[in-house]
Amino acid sequence: MSIKIGDKCPIFSLLDQKGEMYNLNDVIGRKNCVIYFYPKDNTWGCTKQACSFRDAFQDFVDLGCEVIGISSDSVSSHKLFSEKYNLNFPILSDSKDEVRNLFGVPKSLFGLLKGRVTYIIDKNGIVVWVFNSQVNSVAHISKAISFVKEMEK
Repeated sequence: MSIKIGDKCPIFSLLDQKGEMYNLNDVIGRKNCVIYFYPKDNTWGCTKQACSFRDAFQDFVDLGCEVIGISSDSVSSHKLFSEKYNLNFPILSDSKDEVRNLFGVPKSLFGLLKGRVTYIIDKNGIVVWVFNSQVNSVAHISKAISFVKEMEK
């Protein structure tokens, strides 16, 4: 069952690319949050998506919004990925797909690939926006920024 708009965001803790525990509970109540699930480090679409979030990071910060990337890659893979592309936000390792399953992120391409879904969570921990697009990895960023800007009006 997939998380939908209006649902309470599941609270989770995962290791980031530095090997430090990231707890979503530390963000909820303080700021809005963009959580994006992606299939795999260092693939063309995922790299393009991560670099686009990196390039737009200050826009999200200026809007009072945290950005978090999640995939099932290991902490060491995330560390190399983050360093290679100078990523400036947490990339979390969900190696057992526990958080992916909590959110109900669907698989795509006949169930062969892990899904690419972006969620926006408001300060109260409520899911207010969901965007699912495996093919257009860069659209996640512009659509998320537009939505967050509307939220802040």
